[in-house]
Amino acid sequence: MTWFFIALFGTFFYACTNHLDKIVLEKYFKGGIGALFLFSALFSVLAVPFLFLSDQSVLSVSLSNILVLAIVAIFHLLVLWFYLVALKHDEASVVIIFYQLVPVFACILGYLILGETLTKLQLIAMVLVIFGSTIISFEIDIDNRFKLRRKVILPMLAAAFFWAAGDTVLKMVALQENVVRSLFWENLTLFIAGIVIFIFVRSYRDSFLLAIKNNSKIILSFNLLNEALYVSGNIVFAFAYIMAPVSLVLLTDSFQPVFALLIGIFLTIFFPKISVEKIGLKHIWPKIIAICITGIGTYLLFMK
Repeated sequence: MTWFFIALFGTFFYACTNHLDKIVLEKYFKGGIGALFLFSALFSVLAVPFLFLSDQSVLSVSLSNILVLAIVAIFHLLVLWFYLVALKHDEASVVIIFYQLVPVFACILGYLILGETLTKLQLIAMVLVIFGSTIISFEIDIDNRFKLRRKVILPMLAAAFFWAAGDTVLKMVALQENVVRSLFWENLTLFIAGIVIFIFVRSYRDSFLLAIKNNSKIILSFNLLNEALYVSGNIVFAFAYIMAPVSLVLLTDSFQPVFALLIGIFLTIFFPKISVEKIGLKHIWPKIIAICITGIGTYLLFMK
């Protein structure tokens, strides 16, 4: 079970990046998501030289596969954009729960595109994940009335769908090209897309340059820390994949909402000047119930 605890570290790192995104978005990019979106796209270039050094045959990838990987990168850009839109309007611990829908969409797309089969157990699991996501789709307002999280639901449904779509397309190419080659072209495309957005989307460019001008050291530090945590999570998962079947390692993804909730509670109690989440009982219990139900559903999805 050593692989399990190793993978948990990766999941914890990912949950930390979610809160860093929220902190940076609230404190330094109050004008909108444009600057942070550009930062994430442009910072993807940091992985390119390391991937090239890992496998210098990346340039031998066929043009058709490069185009497919470019589509994957565009999907992942859409994931990032919709995720930031949702994160702007709600807490990290709420937003992350919706990512449990990714394997649901992946199963559906795998069935439709890759010809994969769906078992009865998987269908039941999908219903559980959808039910858990439905619970967190509502919040209790100050008047103790249920309120639909309209500004979170649609963006996160889109983010989960495009994530699953990107992974499905990537799987098609990864069967022909190795993972390093696929990731090289994906990250390079993300960087190029970031350059294009910087040039042609003036509002994002102005927001990006203003953020750099006013808080360059802090923003760069946060983004470097964010990238370091994300890369560390990827490395940790890579080690876990060597030690156990991929399907089992992926189960630890269901713990990301748990870590996101615990980190949110910790920051609210001990560092309220940095980040604050709603931790009253009427706000905590729906999160816990949704996390448990989606977690069980995710577990059953991978138990083929």
